[in-house]
Amino acid sequence: MSTTSTTRKYWIAVASAEQVRRGRGEGFMQVNHGKAAPLKRVKPGDLVIHYSPALTLGGQDKLQSFTAIGTVKTGGTLSIRMGGGFKPYRRDVAWAKAE
Repeated sequence: MSTTSTTRKYWIAVASAEQVRRGRGEGFMQVNHGKAAPLKRVKPGDLVIHYSPALTLGGQDKLQSFTAIGTVKTGGTLSIRMGGGFKPYRRDVAWAKAE
């Protein structure tokens, strides 16, 4: 007999504040330059907290703050065409209001 756990997991994702702001505005998370593998480990109902080491990707403008918190929605990873051959993977997240 097999049982499945419905225990919520907690994740810390790292991305620049600029990237997190865009994801919050559009209701998604994207990590590790759009790779699918990390996003496949998070499940609906899991809690995600974003940490931003900098304001911009690769920037020297240190921020070192938590910048978003939310709950992963149902559904799987989605691949989005961004142009120039870049097709990052994303997960839908219900972002909480936070400052």
